[in-house]
Amino acid sequence: MEANLRNNRRSNVPLILLLFVSVAATLPPSSASPIAVAAAGEKVELSLYYEALCPFCENFILNYLYKIFDNGLISIVDLKLSPYGNAKISSNGTVVCQHGEWECVLNTVESCAIHAWPVVSDHFPFIYCVEGLTYEGKYGEWETCFEKLNLDPKPVTDCITSGFGHELALRYADEINALKPPHTYVPWVVVDGKPIYDDYIDFISFICKAYKGSKLPQACSESYLMGIALKSSNAVCYKEDDNAKSKSTLSEIILATAASWARHASMAGSMLVGEDYPGLGLVKEL
Repeated sequence: MEANLRNNRRSNVPLILLLFVSVAATLPPSSASPIAVAAAGEKVELSLYYEALCPFCENFILNYLYKIFDNGLISIVDLKLSPYGNAKISSNGTVVCQHGEWECVLNTVESCAIHAWPVVSDHFPFIYCVEGLTYEGKYGEWETCFEKLNLDPKPVTDCITSGFGHELALRYADEINALKPPHTYVPWVVVDGKPIYDDYIDFISFICKAYKGSKLPQACSESYLMGIALKSSNAVCYKEDDNAKSKSTLSEIILATAASWARHASMAGSMLVGEDYPGLGLVKEL
């Protein structure tokens, strides 16, 4: 299933990134926006609990979630992203991720991006870009997203190197562990406090049904299109899947990122092969 998903990945990620940049550059100030925006109390809460290297999370973000920005549905949605997923906290407080150390790195990168740019229209393009690279196995190229989107890398890299990214991971851990009912897999999509389980591909129809505003967005009349996608009971990364394959080792991460991160003075001396990575709160693979 995972192999088939990756063999059918989208080829237009760069085009969509260009769309994000173009839209961001041409949007008028919020007070002058021609788009009818729902009042705060009318917005539908949409939460996505995910992890960076689950292929089904990548697929959902790249092929489905982005559409609410494209069709204007974001105007009635309060979107919240939670990049932690099925990770666990070890006895010494470090984070152990389902798909290995690279997943921990990229979860932290995306957590720091959300913290640095709290407005969803600011951080989603970056996360979309990073997930597009992970979809292609280009984990070590995530920093290229700063240049592609004309973003200042300092807020994110400072968050990571200071260790604050690890603190964010612990916060996301508390958040996902407090879910009622508890999550059993990712992507775990919640609409107005209710999980939609394996119907997550059809999330737009759930948003449209939950919306109580006076004017139904035009995108809702097309929501049936979202249900056409092939559904499968195993199109998720299960919480207790002991067969999930690690996609990285600590030494691979260090080798892949050393050249880039050596530019940051705060990282000097911390990139030693065989040692724990303090800024990310990771633990060595045994």
